[in-house]
Amino acid sequence: MRIFIAIHYLEIGGVETSLINLLQALDPERVEVDLFVYDPRGEMMEFIPNRVNLLKAPKAYNYIERPIKEVLLAGQFKIALARLKAKWEMQQYTRVKHPKDSSAIFGYIGKCITPILPSLYYLGEYDLAISYLMPHNIVKEKVNARKKIAWIHTDYSTIDVNADLELPIWDSYNHIISISDHVSKTFSTVFPSLRPKLLRIDNLLTSDFVRQRAQGERPIDMSLYKDAIHLLTIGRYSYQKNIESIALLCRLLREQGLNIHWFVIGYGDDTLIQNALSLEQMEGYVHLLGKRTNPYPYIAHCDWYIQPSRYEGKSIAVTEAQILGKPVIVTAYPTAASQIKQGKDGLIVPMDSPEVTAKAMAKALRDTPLREHIFTYLQANDYGNAEEVEKIYHLVSDLHR
Repeated sequence: MRIFIAIHYLEIGGVETSLINLLQALDPERVEVDLFVYDPRGEMMEFIPNRVNLLKAPKAYNYIERPIKEVLLAGQFKIALARLKAKWEMQQYTRVKHPKDSSAIFGYIGKCITPILPSLYYLGEYDLAISYLMPHNIVKEKVNARKKIAWIHTDYSTIDVNADLELPIWDSYNHIISISDHVSKTFSTVFPSLRPKLLRIDNLLTSDFVRQRAQGERPIDMSLYKDAIHLLTIGRYSYQKNIESIALLCRLLREQGLNIHWFVIGYGDDTLIQNALSLEQMEGYVHLLGKRTNPYPYIAHCDWYIQPSRYEGKSIAVTEAQILGKPVIVTAYPTAASQIKQGKDGLIVPMDSPEVTAKAMAKALRDTPLREHIFTYLQANDYGNAEEVEKIYHLVSDLHR
């Protein structure tokens, strides 16, 4: 049985990590997997299993998300024009609808770019085609498969999309895969007619993959500070991840008498976090480590893992920390309760204000018995979920009954 899986690139991120774990869990004795990476770059490329067939993408696919200047220099003029058209259509939509964010742009990119991309029908017919990340127009239009599924990784209560534009794309898929019940609920609020197509498959994460890569000594750039509590956060520098809040939270925690040193693994535009560190004078206590291909040794050697996000679909990093037995503190974003059993395997703290968040964090960080209780609970439970791959097999086997 043949499976086709498409994704944009494999930079460090939760979606990319979940895909790598899915690829590693798929049994080559049961399925033949072709992976199509539009722009084959990123630190996670090296973790593609040898048994997976990495397809060579036609050149035009490489430039779907590259900077326009780079697209023009490469002579991909049709792609550049399509990108500019998508940007113009998004501007018209914004003038009329005044969306709260720019998430709708992916719908316009899919609409404008897909028609000029080369067909992938030369690859033959697949039993199952998976579009792992938006826009989903490409797998819909360019891949020949008996069954197609598209993945949702986002909490739709936190973004604005053009539902009229996207509905026909989602509706063309046999199933729509959601990573949590909350994600299903918010997606159904935007697209109520698609509720019957929803199927839950949690982000796949294998405990062995995480634990094997976590082995080793404390990384040399993660200094051990005397009598300090060492916190760790992983995430892109984006509105969603709320990394810039760390500077103020760190200052508030230190003002409450806690010797906090906070490490951050992340990448992107660091202007907001750098400005916040300067404003709060926390440069000596919040340590920006940049990108790390292997974040697991850092998780293994921190005291607490902190997720200060404004919203999440379902955080891979939180599950990774739980697998490694690290107590977790997350802010009360809508999907937090889907991952945290309050007081058992982590804590959810209010996000009403930084002062309220810091006060709740300080209480937890001082509570040694609570930390030991959480550690014991985590050690007694397995947070890996390799069995989720069976749902993929079921989708394929349905075709052969």
